[in-house]
Amino acid sequence: MADELIQKLKQLIEQDLQTAPAAAPIGQLVERLQQNKSIEQAIQINTGDAVGFQALVQEGGVANMGIHLHGWEEEKLTQVLTAFLKSLQPTGTPHNLPRSGAVQFVGRANELHQLHTQLQQNNCLAITAIQGMGGIGKTELALQYAIAHLSDYPGGICWLRALEPDIGTQIVNFARSQLDLTPPDGLELPDQVAYCWRNWHPGNVLIVLDNVIDYEAIVSYLPPQDSRFKVLLTSRLYLGRSLHYLQLDVLPPEAALDLLRAIAGEERINHQLTEAQQLAEWLGYLPLGLELTGRYLASKPDLDLITLQQRLNDKRLAARALVRQESMTATHESVAAAFELSWQDSKMSDAARQLGYLLCLFALAPIHWQWVEQCLPDWDAEDLEDCRDLGLVNRSLLQRVEPGIYKLHQLIREFLQTKLTQFEQADEFKRSLCRVMVAIAQTLPQTPTKAQIQTLTPALPHLQEVATALKVWISDDSLIWPYVGLSRFYEGQGAYAQSLPWHKKCCEVVQERLGEEHPAVATSLNNLAALYASQGRYREAEPLYIQALDLSRQILGEEHPDVASSLNNLAGLYDSQGRYSEAEPLYIQALDLRRQILGEEHPAVATSLNNLAGLYYSQGRYREAEPLYLEALNILFNRLGENHPNTQTVWQNFVTFIRQVIESGQTHILSDHPAVQQVLTQLQSEGDSSSDRPSP
Repeated sequence: MADELIQKLKQLIEQDLQTAPAAAPIGQLVERLQQNKSIEQAIQINTGDAVGFQALVQEGGVANMGIHLHGWEEEKLTQVLTAFLKSLQPTGTPHNLPRSGAVQFVGRANELHQLHTQLQQNNCLAITAIQGMGGIGKTELALQYAIAHLSDYPGGICWLRALEPDIGTQIVNFARSQLDLTPPDGLELPDQVAYCWRNWHPGNVLIVLDNVIDYEAIVSYLPPQDSRFKVLLTSRLYLGRSLHYLQLDVLPPEAALDLLRAIAGEERINHQLTEAQQLAEWLGYLPLGLELTGRYLASKPDLDLITLQQRLNDKRLAARALVRQESMTATHESVAAAFELSWQDSKMSDAARQLGYLLCLFALAPIHWQWVEQCLPDWDAEDLEDCRDLGLVNRSLLQRVEPGIYKLHQLIREFLQTKLTQFEQADEFKRSLCRVMVAIAQTLPQTPTKAQIQTLTPALPHLQEVATALKVWISDDSLIWPYVGLSRFYEGQGAYAQSLPWHKKCCEVVQERLGEEHPAVATSLNNLAALYASQGRYREAEPLYIQALDLSRQILGEEHPDVASSLNNLAGLYDSQGRYSEAEPLYIQALDLRRQILGEEHPAVATSLNNLAGLYYSQGRYREAEPLYLEALNILFNRLGENHPNTQTVWQNFVTFIRQVIESGQTHILSDHPAVQQVLTQLQSEGDSSSDRPSP
């Protein structure tokens, strides 16, 4: 009703200005208001028998504003005229924005621009939600946007605290204090809110609802479908598809450093730049963690960043540097408290929390969802997805990186690991993760292909986590596999320096867990020796091979495949050094033992035949080498097929052998075996066809 009266009053004044020259001094009234005179000083209402009302324009003078309002109630007239005159007074955008505690707002220019674009692009009520994890800076971004765009919302910026239950009351109180709107008596709260929306000041309006956790609880209080109203929400939750979202991520690394510089001092951070970069990375570039830590540094001018990092490493989220100090204006009491709000949400299921416990056991790296499903084979797949999507992702506790791949922020991982100590099934989850990672490690053969290495690459950090932090929960019979998988991963790419620590760690762990006299110890010693041998570090390899051979004989007896493997490995070492007389008896022993234990047609027998043939070839003993190569090829053709990598390796060795015989001028010593004749024909007719495949 008041806005209608104001409009009528404007029309009447315009009429009076056209018909009554005495009304011209109203300009003096406006001038007085612009000089910050209060409305109470400027207005004089005539009562009694007066047929109009007047406005004081100077000491002792009045401006006649017409007689058309005769008969109006004095209270109503005063209210209407006061509102009208206030509309003439340039008071700026009415708002109730909270005070920003940001020392410097950095790294969010793109987000501010995107946010403004989203809010302006609709032809009706525009609603945009800033979503992100606790401590990511959602509230501060909304506040900085509102401050930067005050002039774009002359109708007012109303800041509402969504966690407080009285959203309607907050709206009405804003309208009363900032807009001089007073809903009529007797209206229920929803009707009071509706009255405020209908009579809101003209111009674009921004309504901010900070920290929304239940969209349905606030939707009835939202403004009408009017394009001049813009609604901005902040939430840790995904509130539904009907809203536009601005997903807020952590700060870029350089912006994180800028924030530390602004709070702790530019010179101080630049002087310890490497340590500051490590600190920012440890904090995961989370604005809240950076602000708390920066202010902690500012309060301790003699504290160096190395010492601070040590304190964080020791106390993790309980460190004082991650807890708000009394003088600070940070939104949350601590980083842990920011996450606790999501974790203690009453609508979050216990199953979702259990999923969080499992996920925090993975390394700080992207997690493939198939691994999670393998860790929880008894869980219903759809229920598990709901725990992930509705329980964790929608609460910004877990991030979807790409289809089927998810990750935890490092500080959320720290938070969940703290909670994990109270979870009764923690050990069961740890064993389950170890089982899954061991199975992946076992997929890598001794000489992995490029495709196999690529398969293991995403699992690598999690395999490392199992081999270090979770090794206690690896079963005894699988203990060596995480280390074997890691060492093969690097060794298969020629990265021997990276492979070596995992070989050594394997020896250490199995001896500590299983004792000195265990087959796994012999295996780990053999593997370490093989790495040394591949690098030409023969003096370091030999005692390990001998120790492994002795241990295998002692534990397993003379007639065991592992003993044959140790004999073969030691023989290969001597062969590589040209110590043929020492290598030959060992190769022969390994061959005989494998024939005895595994049978004449086993691929391992073919391996021994190939190795002994190679020894004879190296010594120029071609007549003895040829039948061994042929026997090995016959076994491999029959058992593995011509396309198997082992078959192709022996075939290439055989072709090289034939070529050497030709070059030595001793072709006459070669047999008329079809395989020999095939190679001879190829080499003679094509020059060099060593890459051709053999005929079975």
